Amino acid sequence: MADSPSDYDSMSSQEYDDDSGGNREEADSPLQEFTNFEGFGGGGEGRSTPGTTRPRVRNGGNKAFPPPSEGEEVDGLLCPICYQGWSDGGDHSICCLPCGHVFGMSCIKRWLQQQKKSGKCPKCNASCTVKGIRKLYATQLTTVDEESLKRILNLEAQCAALLEKDIANEAKWSRAIDGCMNRLAEVETKLVALEEKTNNLEQLFKDTVGRPSGLTASCSTHNTQSSDWSCSQFKLQAEVQFDGSRLFDINLSSQIIMVARRLSGMGGIRDALTKASLVDLREAEDINLPSSTKAVKDLHVSLFNRNLVLYASLGKNLSILSLESNNVVLDYKLPVGAWSCSWDINSPHYIYTGLQNGMLMTFDVRQTQKPLVTRDGLTCNPIHTTCSVMQKRSSGVSTVLTASSIGLCEWTIGSAEERPTLVPESANFGVCISLAYCPGSDSMVASYRPKVEVSGEMPLSQISSQHSCLGGTVVRGQHLCLRRIGRSYLKLSSTDGDVSGIRLPRSVIMDLKNGKQVFGFGNEATSDLVLQEMSSLSMSGQIKLGKPPLRDIRYAMARNQGHLGCLNDNTLQLFRVELG
Repeated sequence: MADSPSDYDSMSSQEYDDDSGGNREEADSPLQEFTNFEGFGGGGEGRSTPGTTRPRVRNGGNKAFPPPSEGEEVDGLLCPICYQGWSDGGDHSICCLPCGHVFGMSCIKRWLQQQKKSGKCPKCNASCTVKGIRKLYATQLTTVDEESLKRILNLEAQCAALLEKDIANEAKWSRAIDGCMNRLAEVETKLVALEEKTNNLEQLFKDTVGRPSGLTASCSTHNTQSSDWSCSQFKLQAEVQFDGSRLFDINLSSQIIMVARRLSGMGGIRDALTKASLVDLREAEDINLPSSTKAVKDLHVSLFNRNLVLYASLGKNLSILSLESNNVVLDYKLPVGAWSCSWDINSPHYIYTGLQNGMLMTFDVRQTQKPLVTRDGLTCNPIHTTCSVMQKRSSGVSTVLTASSIGLCEWTIGSAEERPTLVPESANFGVCISLAYCPGSDSMVASYRPKVEVSGEMPLSQISSQHSCLGGTVVRGQHLCLRRIGRSYLKLSSTDGDVSGIRLPRSVIMDLKNGKQVFGFGNEATSDLVLQEMSSLSMSGQIKLGKPPLRDIRYAMARNQGHLGCLNDNTLQLFRVELG
């Protein structure tokens, strides 16, 4: 009688360990034996019935299920005794022995009954009995090789990484394409604006062809030793209205003019910088400055970055404005109001400012917290002009030339000297009111007005009357021409001139063709621009300007052309001279 399923499950693991004797190695002889003994083999269903005798062949002679070829895997697919598939029920259902090998129920049961008490697993020779048979509730068993599984997992990880990288690259390229499209749109917008500007200029040119220009320059020339140049070569190009103008600067590389203005409005007086195009001066844009500015005292466009403007104000600020965003990008707080400023002409990193109390401060634009160097002056008089001196060689020390009422001072930044040196040749000429400096030739012209001697016995009313008289009249002053040689200063010449009794006028040195240099300043008596040859300061000519006073004068060169600008309270006049 066949054992019940409960009998198959009753054998404990301890019984299995005792019967097996620890022998778990694979053996070929039992398997060869059970494939040849009587009672196993084919038949209609692949299993013999009691009382039948079959030839002793390896696979039982079953032609429907031939034996597997050499090395073919059958574990988990076929019964290793009869080489036929098992069922999920019936006498040939799938089962296993305590050692773990899987067989068909009827095959392994018959095998163990045949072996009686010395039954062993046909695969590994482990001792077992019929009671040790365990029924498995599965129709088919398959296993995966461990190395193959590791390789599959590795390949899946690589695929996931490649997919993630592909997604990241797709996002990156998408952003790059969006950026390119945005830039393309900006370029197209600028192109349309340039085309419109070109059309306007062409129309303006057509409108002005054939009729005389309303801009004329009145010039008188004096006899000089040089006959190859005269002030008549300055041609008036434009005359633009800028109400409340005080200072300006020209930048030829970007074709713009920056004008500092004080404008009146509903909220009172406000400070602004006006950006105008040299191509079409009608294109002007006002940039409002912070209310704490109070008044801009000096203004310069950077020599290294044409989109940066440095300005100093009485509101205790030294600021850098970006022309790209029209916003202040650096703002240094000062102890007192600033009267002058300058970019370093040897490096884009350093800026200088002269203060109302006679101090000079140096800043590194890479440091936004505090000044790099702060130096006290020889007096507490305001520094009204600050100039960076060209360095012949790199030494780590920069030189700054300043002007105040006592004369000219030279400062060495980066050295052990704590205080400036007064240029002795510039002293005792009166009150210094202006300085024009040419870095290329190290030449300069300082302008003076007479000192007002106040006696202790002079009545207060007489002092006030004298100041009032100076404020309403022109005084006779002096111009002093010097050349810097090393750290020494050579006096070249001096001459008299009409200057303001109270204002601080502006002056300029212009480089013309054939190495010729001309000094220009405003004549307070005639409202003319006086031109004098450098070195000798001999009169070269005069250019008639607009309504006085002359607020500022600047000169710039580019492409064999010199551009001269003269600014009064409401009007900017632009002149051009051919240099080659």
